[in-house]
Amino acid sequence: MDLRNHTDVSEFLLLGLTQDTELQPLLFGLFLSVYLVTILGNLLIFLAINCDTHLHTPMYFFLCNLSLADISLSTITIPNMLVNIQAQNQHISYTGCLTQICFVLVFIGFESCLLSAMAYDRYVAICHPLRYTVIMTPRLCVLLILLCLLLSTGNALLHSLMVLRLSFCTNREIPHFFCELAQVIKLACSDTFINNFLIFVVFSLFGGLPLSGITFSYAQIVFSVLRVPSAGGRYKAFSTCGSHLSVVLLFYGTGLGVYISSAVADSSRKAAVASVMYAVVPQMMNPFIYSLRNRDMKGAFRKLIRRTPLPY
Repeated sequence: MDLRNHTDVSEFLLLGLTQDTELQPLLFGLFLSVYLVTILGNLLIFLAINCDTHLHTPMYFFLCNLSLADISLSTITIPNMLVNIQAQNQHISYTGCLTQICFVLVFIGFESCLLSAMAYDRYVAICHPLRYTVIMTPRLCVLLILLCLLLSTGNALLHSLMVLRLSFCTNREIPHFFCELAQVIKLACSDTFINNFLIFVVFSLFGGLPLSGITFSYAQIVFSVLRVPSAGGRYKAFSTCGSHLSVVLLFYGTGLGVYISSAVADSSRKAAVASVMYAVVPQMMNPFIYSLRNRDMKGAFRKLIRRTPLPY
């Protein structure tokens, strides 16, 4: 009996994080809270930056885009999971699964490239302060955003189109709370060598090149700051990079942790639980990192609160 049947694929089954019905209400409440905190935190950052003219600089322009990417990535994954839990229906259509794969890849790739652009901005600000406004022009900032979006979209479309060529077995259960590319490919009956090779190559480029750029930028920043004679000047220079460096460590650290856990975990379900660390946690924590460590953001939040009219 031939198990391959590509034309009849109509839906997949998302197994989620657990099949324990007693834990479903707890998961629903937990992820609903995480989603609301993520949306509210990133939306506040976006509004605070746009309402405060003192923050209309390249660094905060990139931060606005990071907040929008965090909102988008969380919206692609979490609401669908909440609906599935509430309706007790974990099915997702074939088209919906491919669409989710595509958009998850778009925004993860966009964040990776964006963090590299933010590191370059900090490098220019600290190592070439007198030429900062000349180098980091609004035109260059917009071009960097468009380049990040173009590269991430091209990567997502490439992987999504390569999934279309696969034939799937009768087993269409995805041990995950969203359609993750690697888990979908594992269900295929046809040859997946090209797909897995593309994942290795492209993800190495999207992870390795931006991380190399970030490492180079911070190496130059450290060498430049160490030449500053006063301790106060060194602290001020490093403090402008603290929030971004924390976000970089959180983003790449969780991603590396998921990769290691997937390699050593004895079940796909444990890997799915670990994937929460890169698909949910960084997007929720980024607003806290920037608001708690950044004096300008705290001031912008206070101005935004004062401008908000109180209901009578």
